Amino acid sequence: MTGTLLVGIYVFVLAMFVGFEVITKVPPTLHTPLMSGANAISGISIVGALVIAGTGGSQLLTIIGFVAVVLATINVIGGFMVTDRMLQMFRRDRGGEGAS
Repeated sequence: MTGTLLVGIYVFVLAMFVGFEVITKVPPTLHTPLMSGANAISGISIVGALVIAGTGGSQLLTIIGFVAVVLATINVIGGFMVTDRMLQMFRRDRGGEGAS
């Protein structure tokens, strides 16, 4: 393994531990705003992953970049779906469908 890749893996593992500890301390009332902010950050990580995947470096970098694009895209889509579903709980029924 090259030194740069090893440092990148080291930073990634540390970020996972820090992220897990931070997220588990968030109260439920702040979950929706935090989810919206995380979606914005994931959008930025998609751009970064596209840059890595498109640099034309080694095949390993291209594969890692592609996997990062796929996972960040799944995270953004899932985050918006969960946020939308949570926000639907607070909407009033305006009559019409579902009214008894």
